[in-house]
Order: sequence, then structure tokens, then C-alpha cells
Amino acid sequence: MKIIIAGAGEVGSHLAKMLSNEANDITVIDNVPERLEALSTNTDVVTVEGNPSAIEVLQRAGAAEADLFIAVNPSVSQDVNIVSAMLAKKLGSKKVTARINNEEYLSYENRYLFTEMGIDLMFYPEKIAAGEIAELLKRTASSESMDFARGKLQIGVFKLDEDSPLIGMNMAEFSAVAAEDGLKFRVVAIARGEKTIIPKFDTKFKYHDLVFIVSKREGMDMLMTYIGKRNIEVNSVMILGGSPTGEILARQLSRQIESVKLIEMNREKCLELSEKLPNNVVVVNGDGRNSDMLLEESIKEYDAFVAVTNNSETNILASVAAKSLGVARTIAEVENIEYIRLAESMGVDAVINKKLITAGRIFKFTLSDKVRFIKYMRGTNAEILEYIVSPDTAITKKPLKDMDFPKNAIIGGLIRGNESYIAVGDTHIQAYDRVAVFALPEAVKEVDRFFR
Repeated sequence: MKIIIAGAGEVGSHLAKMLSNEANDITVIDNVPERLEALSTNTDVVTVEGNPSAIEVLQRAGAAEADLFIAVNPSVSQDVNIVSAMLAKKLGSKKVTARINNEEYLSYENRYLFTEMGIDLMFYPEKIAAGEIAELLKRTASSESMDFARGKLQIGVFKLDEDSPLIGMNMAEFSAVAAEDGLKFRVVAIARGEKTIIPKFDTKFKYHDLVFIVSKREGMDMLMTYIGKRNIEVNSVMILGGSPTGEILARQLSRQIESVKLIEMNREKCLELSEKLPNNVVVVNGDGRNSDMLLEESIKEYDAFVAVTNNSETNILASVAAKSLGVARTIAEVENIEYIRLAESMGVDAVINKKLITAGRIFKFTLSDKVRFIKYMRGTNAEILEYIVSPDTAITKKPLKDMDFPKNAIIGGLIRGNESYIAVGDTHIQAYDRVAVFALPEAVKEVDRFFR
């Protein structure tokens, strides 16, 4: 697949590395030679120096033959992404997608306008991140979650604490104990250190494991009891950082919970936010890295603390400080991917990474049109994919136990009509089922062939 990425900033560079691992032909455009040089030293890509919205540059990069054009220019004004995506489509690129920083573009009416102009997908990473955080605050027992078919089937990610009843138990024992209460679920993966394990019956659970579990909606509460987790009701949230993510999150939470306080170090930014945000959001000017300042702002009275400044280290340390001061739920935005495990080991409850969120949205375009959704799960390099099954595809030919399904992938469950099912060996996938698949990167293309 020929893919052109316009913009070699953090998001563009991450996408280039990820997509080049899938044996794609990648070309990256940027007008800053240092960014291109840094990328080309450790990634197999072709680089083109120049303005991504210049027709001559797009032609030089091969936009006329591109299967996918991704505009992720990192400049403050991201109108260049819209322009370059539109030009690439007119020049012949089959599919184009653009990063934006304007919520107005995402309204139903305006999205249609951009579709008419040839842009297949627009994404606003900060808005997506705010939405993910809001969901995490509803389900505080898990460090990440995902719904299928409006929640009929759910995937939860649970970090095993030292008092978890699962520690020392193996998969077969856990399944047998839970089955006594009729609980239906499937453990699809365990992230342990740098490894992601597709578990067998004799796989034992260990302290600090991240356990990925598919369950029916009605079984999730009981499942959490077995794991040793419980949801905390969040009625008050303190947000550190008046970044776009912080602003969008504050506005969204103001419609859902009683008390929202946003702390921002820049005084001018505080004045701007106090005018733009609803009246029930309290905006405070101060340094949220300072524990004394957090105590002055009554942090102990808040149910959750969310750090979304533009600095990963600040977000991690502030979240650790908040946890030590007694806040039950902490979430940090961490853009340095190598810091994610560090944040978890330091006690941060959940981590948000815009690059991983964005990658999932875009990677969908490189697979068959039967993929309805794809998401990268935190703490692992694996992906969750949701397929809609077409008639006569390979996956419908026989039961799962008789199928040579990739060993580094597992089908967790499926939706058939209005019913949800946990997948087992005897499960026979049928046409039009919606299927949830957990797959490591090396298995994704092979999984995709079963659904083509």
C-alpha cells in the first residue's frame, strides 16, 4: 500500500514507524529538514522536503498514485492539513484524512461539506482524548475500556493489585470459579512488562499484570468482584492544564458532574478559559506541580485528578502527587510512549496517549472495508478490531476450534442481532455478526484475510 504522510511531527513520525512495519510504501513530507532527518535515520521511509500544501511537492511525493494520504502537519494553524488533503484527493489519492484543531468542523452538517470536498476522515486528537478520559471517569475500576454495540459487549483492562484474588491463580481455575456463578467472559490477553501474552489454560496471573477481558455488559460488575476491583462514583474532578484537551474535557464534564476545577499556570490563558467555559467550572491560576498549592485548592475533597498539560513529566509527577494526597482516581496524558509503563509503575491509574488514539483511527484505512473500528489498547502494542462479517468469508466456514486462526490473535466475542456472545471453541461465526478481535501487530494482516 502506498501511503503519504504530510507532517513529520510526533503524530506523523509515530504513524510512519507503525505503518512501515506493515510492509507499506511510506513517503513523508515536511518543510523542516531536521524532522525528516530524525525520522529517516531509524525508519524505512522516503522523505520529501517542502510545503505539504504545494502542488509541486505533492506531485513529487506521488500523490497521484497514493492509496492513502494522511495530513498531520504539526503547525499551530492546521488549515494546511485541510488544503493538502483536498489537493491530494484531486491529484488522485484514493483516500485522504486530515488532522484538525477546530470542533466546528466535526458537526454533522460541516462534516458533510468536507466529505463533498473529498476528505474521507477528519480527526481532532485532543477531542478524542477528552472523550476517552470522560469514559474512564465513568468506569474507574478499569484502566481502559471499550464498548461494542452500545455496551452489549465490553472489553475492560484491569491492573492486578497486590490484594487481587487472581494473583497466583491460573486461567483454568479462574474460569472454573467464575463459571459457578454463570459468569461468561474471556481473558483475551495479559500485558506483563514489555510482553503481551495470549493466555493458555495454565497461564498464571501475577502482580501488576494488565488483564484484558471481554464480558457481557450484565457480567462486568460481577467480574470486577472476582478481580478485586470496584467502581468509584466520580462527582468532582480537578483538571491540571488548560490545553485544548483540558478545555474540551472541562466543558464535557460540566454537563455530567457536580464540581469541576481547572488549574492553569498561565494567567492570560486562565482569563481566556474563565470566559469560555461554563459557570460551574472553576478556573484557578497556579502551579499544579506544587503539592502545597494542590492542598490549598482542597485536592483531598476531589474524587479524581486529571493532568493534561503539554508536558508528560509534569502530568505523571502531578498525578503521583495527587495519588499520595488521597485522590482515588488519577489520569495522566502521556505523549512520550516510552513513559507509559513508567507512569503505571509509579501508581497512575490510567494513561492517555493521543498518538495511539490517532493511530487506531488511521490504521483502519489500511485494512479491509469490513473493519468497523480499531483501537490500540494502552499497556500493549496489540489492537482491538471490530469486524462486520460478510457472507462466504473464511471466518464463516467452520467452528473456531477447527480454524487455523493466527496464534497471536483471539476472538473475544460477537454480537448477533440483539444478542451478545462470548466466543468459545464451538462458536461458529455467521454472516453479519459483529466480531471483536484482539490481535498483536504481526497477526493483524493475517486476521484481516479471514474477513475479506
